[in-house]
Amino acid sequence: MKLLMGLIFCSMILGASSILSFVHEATLGAWDMWRAYSDMKEANWIGADKYFHARGNYDAAQRGPGGAWAAEVISDARENFQGFLSRGHEDVAEDQKANQWGRSGQDPNHFRPSGLPDKY
Repeated sequence: MKLLMGLIFCSMILGASSILSFVHEATLGAWDMWRAYSDMKEANWIGADKYFHARGNYDAAQRGPGGAWAAEVISDARENFQGFLSRGHEDVAEDQKANQWGRSGQDPNHFRPSGLPDKY
């Protein structure tokens, strides 16, 4: 009986630990997305939109499953909202392609425009 209770207690602790880890990854992933958005606004560089989409998703997904989840939720919400505002469906689809590219671990520099300062 004590062994069973010990196993149940240990599994609860491990479960709570993994939930906390996921939440931590998601928080850091959301911060990565915010940093990419802030850098995009600061750079104000024509044609860099897709690069910053890919970079934010890439950085967030590198945090782990929680970061990838946060990147997907934030990206989908942003694109759905922009689609609701009647922004071109082609542009939304291209943004989603860049989002998925970054989340899948592929190099976001694929979308980097020439001349964009190294700071970004």
